[in-house]
Amino acid sequence: MTSTPQTSRRNLLRGAALTAGVAGLPFASLATRAEGATAASAVFSDAGYGPLLPAVDQATGLQLISLPRGFEYLSYGWTNDLMSDGTPTPNAHDGMGAYRLGDLVHIVRNHERNPSAAFTQPAYNPLGGGGTTTIVFDPEAGQFTESWGSLGGTVRNCAGGVTPWGTWLTCEETFSEAGGMRHGYVFEVPPTGKGNPAPYKAMGRFNHEAAAIDPATGIVYETEDRGDACLYRFVPTTPGRLADGGRLQALTIGSTKVDTRRDGSGTSYGAVGWVDIDEPDPATDTVRVEAQGKGAAVFSRLEGAWYGNGRIYVITTDGGPARQGQVFELDPVTDRLSVLFASPSGEVLNAPDNMCVSPRGGLVLCEDGGGTEYVHGLSTEGEIFRFAANDADLRDGTAGKNVPANDYRGSEWAGAVFEPSNGSWLFLNIQSPGITLAITGPWRQGAL
Repeated sequence: MTSTPQTSRRNLLRGAALTAGVAGLPFASLATRAEGATAASAVFSDAGYGPLLPAVDQATGLQLISLPRGFEYLSYGWTNDLMSDGTPTPNAHDGMGAYRLGDLVHIVRNHERNPSAAFTQPAYNPLGGGGTTTIVFDPEAGQFTESWGSLGGTVRNCAGGVTPWGTWLTCEETFSEAGGMRHGYVFEVPPTGKGNPAPYKAMGRFNHEAAAIDPATGIVYETEDRGDACLYRFVPTTPGRLADGGRLQALTIGSTKVDTRRDGSGTSYGAVGWVDIDEPDPATDTVRVEAQGKGAAVFSRLEGAWYGNGRIYVITTDGGPARQGQVFELDPVTDRLSVLFASPSGEVLNAPDNMCVSPRGGLVLCEDGGGTEYVHGLSTEGEIFRFAANDADLRDGTAGKNVPANDYRGSEWAGAVFEPSNGSWLFLNIQSPGITLAITGPWRQGAL
């Protein structure tokens, strides 16, 4: 049969699903282990890589973070560094997607910036200060090679999601207007060239956070960062072609509205349902109001989302009995939902935000809480451990970087994503002063 663009895209989706299916087993024993989690177990879990030690940045010579022994890293794309296109690197680094193209890795990076002049073209709105930049990394040489602005004119691009067809969905965490133009949408950016400045309005206008795509169906699961959030899915008219439109739906649990905001580890909701949203692009912030009026479940500040192990994982930043975050698992085949993990205290896990699934099946959780911020690993055996600490004090200077000298130890981690072909590099952002890191080391000695 002759391959058309549509059949080729569906074959790509099907192939990606088969590949993802062998990534690892779901977190069968996590709930029971989570009940006994302590600060000590979070640091010294057998699934981890050992104690964290001060580590020197191979690019600047500064000690920016702490990592386990055997790991090393380099920084790139500090705020205000000139990119290859001559544009200063915008600040507020956030979510990222990584794509292997030949020998190189292209990384699309969000910038969670408020309304101001657009920093690059194409721009959706000349008064939108957010958007994306794209950076290129050579994994064999261990160095970044180029960067450019790839989408401008948006607002507060927080997280997003990698697609099975090889693009980045960048999401606006806002419900606002600038210069009479609406914001609160999803945009699509390829790993090469420039992004599409046309918003996908059918995917909803609300405080978007992240997106995760089931490669078998092309359905996009979307999170909302509100204290009374809903979990959505977008069922596309044409899988892999979001511009063709589709149906926005919200998750329901049973026949009445269920509040999940204080539910603990091991809570199982069984099979969930979905209700259609009649007005996905409202003039006022009413998508979740409509959804909950139809019985949609309520979540506490939904943040990161990722597909892996044949599951959709989503996290809350302040849900659970201790209000320190939850990790939910949704099986897109059976529509069964459960709470895999609820942090028992801030010492174990403090307000997780961005996340990803490692090539070996573990979860990477980026903290956005208070005090020293950590990157945590969560193993498929149910063990949580600290992998990295943002514990450097840069008040003594930033090696000539054009950023204010300050104490950035409380700045959030963001943008966790692995090099996709073999997982030998993990890319991360420290949101302030705005730094992208590439980390490598003995990954197979632990759960990531």
